[in-house]
Amino acid sequence: MALNLRQKQTSCIIRMLNLNHQPNPGGATTSAGSATEEVYKILVLDRFCRDILSPLIHVKDLRKHGITLYFVIDKERQTVPDVPAIYFVQPTTVNIGRIVADTARGLYESFHLNFSSSLPRPLLEELAAGALKADAVGRISKVYDQYLEFVTLEENLFSLAQRDIYVQLNDPSAGDQEIEGILEKIAGGLFCVLVTLGVVPVIRCASGGPAQMVAAALDTRLREHLVTKNNLFSESGALVSSFQRPILCLFDRNFELAVGLQHDWSYRSLVHDVFDMKLNRVSVQGDKSPVKSYELDDSDPFWVSNCWSPFEKIALEIDAQLNKYKQDVEEVNRRTGGQKGAEFDGTDLIGNTKHLMNAVNSLPELTERKKLIDKHTNLATVLLGEIKNRALDSFCSLESEMSSKGSVDKNQLISQLKDKGTKEDKLRLAITYLLSVETTPQSELESIEAALRESDVDTCAFQYVKKIKSLNLSMNSAVASASKSNIVDWAEKLYGQSLSAVTAGMKNLLSGARQLALTRIVEALMEGKPNPEVDSYLLYDPRAPRSGTGAQVKGPFKEGIVFMIGGGNYVEYRSLMELAQRSQPTKHIMYGTTEILNGVDFVRQLQVLGQKMGLGSSSINPSQLAV
Repeated sequence: MALNLRQKQTSCIIRMLNLNHQPNPGGATTSAGSATEEVYKILVLDRFCRDILSPLIHVKDLRKHGITLYFVIDKERQTVPDVPAIYFVQPTTVNIGRIVADTARGLYESFHLNFSSSLPRPLLEELAAGALKADAVGRISKVYDQYLEFVTLEENLFSLAQRDIYVQLNDPSAGDQEIEGILEKIAGGLFCVLVTLGVVPVIRCASGGPAQMVAAALDTRLREHLVTKNNLFSESGALVSSFQRPILCLFDRNFELAVGLQHDWSYRSLVHDVFDMKLNRVSVQGDKSPVKSYELDDSDPFWVSNCWSPFEKIALEIDAQLNKYKQDVEEVNRRTGGQKGAEFDGTDLIGNTKHLMNAVNSLPELTERKKLIDKHTNLATVLLGEIKNRALDSFCSLESEMSSKGSVDKNQLISQLKDKGTKEDKLRLAITYLLSVETTPQSELESIEAALRESDVDTCAFQYVKKIKSLNLSMNSAVASASKSNIVDWAEKLYGQSLSAVTAGMKNLLSGARQLALTRIVEALMEGKPNPEVDSYLLYDPRAPRSGTGAQVKGPFKEGIVFMIGGGNYVEYRSLMELAQRSQPTKHIMYGTTEILNGVDFVRQLQVLGQKMGLGSSSINPSQLAV
């Protein structure tokens, strides 16, 4: 059983685009006399569902499935008679209102309604009442719950695209009901992932905090669903043994806070950090060239082969690819009588007609290779400029030293905070230092804060992490001020014992082999053997009776899903993929998160929390969070 989420989600979307029928394997035709006549359709999306489709199906590929036009639901649209419309939207009151208005106007011949998750009963009744009142019931052909409310970026990487979850869960002013609503939404997104995969996993998490709350909510939702006849897991789950079932490991961001802030030296992480990669797409502004947009996904062989390489190897690989391309061009020109060293553009194909056809056939492949070389040359060139301007190599080196040794030369640290780098770079370095050692003298903290202020850096985020770290020392204090007691109560309510992981910080972050604590815990959970680090982890088995011990499903597991609540990153993703590859036999691990964040995104969320707690001086508003 392979957990190929990207393939399964793509199959579901393609079926939806074919009016929820299996597409014709041979492809539909437009001839009137043929067995299958192609149906031309219009696709209407909200912005969230547009993001779901973006990494999976390109606009040019929509035509293959009969989609001639696509629109965003909140834009004004013209009537297109005699054409069916496929709606793919989130089940919200606003979207239901727009759908009812569209049916009342008769914008399209028929309406095939697809919701990204389960349509709640009140909204279904609102849809029915609105359509009945507009006398448009006959225009609504079908209503489907698709359970696709997540974004699959790669075969083993997905995001629920739920923004600012870390801020929402850590907001000291958040009420119990608000927190529960957020955690239920996360559980709902994970339920969609499991439905698409067709698996009911064994769930493990630490005791206390958001991870346990999500685990309990998901367990309850799965149990309630499994007792219904012909449920969504009927075809896949009944005969699957415990050994074949995957394990779902839930963590919250405070488990390893510093990983979300670290600078990393791999090509992928640098691209994400510098270009703010979203949905596998980046926009690059060169010195004298206009802004160019690039897609970086599994359709790019250079990216697939080199995205995890350290940056210094990228230039060497680009040079090797370019030399190979030039050799192949010269070989084609030599065989066809062209000029040695000429750029291959198809105009020099004269002479030896024996090789003419082969040369013509090789033109698209060579052209595509040249495009890839040019793309990554441009990316690497701009990256190199940013590395020099921001001294990113120095930040990476210092943070790596902190993570491996638990200490760093203080003079070097202060010097870097006063030298090159953006304000966010310096803040990330300072917080990484704060988390890298268990105790920091007050004089050192003051000198770091002074260096940050000298560089005009807002210290809200630094003050927030310092405050959270100090809470561990005051947790057991019987005497505290009223304001501090409130914060402590909030922290205990949300995190329980998982808050202590913040204090450990970078000490547990990396071993000498650069293995994250997250990866170490996941490895132990998948092994299923007695281990002091994970023996206290809770176990939920939605298929077992509530009174059962669950001891028979503790492992080992061949497949695992690791989910980070509060924002994930490519450093953790890489570490887990390396674990899967080095395991014997090879394991299959997927990584998911509420949203993919780079260091700048995450430090801005910490800034907002610092502001909400009244720490430091901040001019950042929650609306300024990266989106």
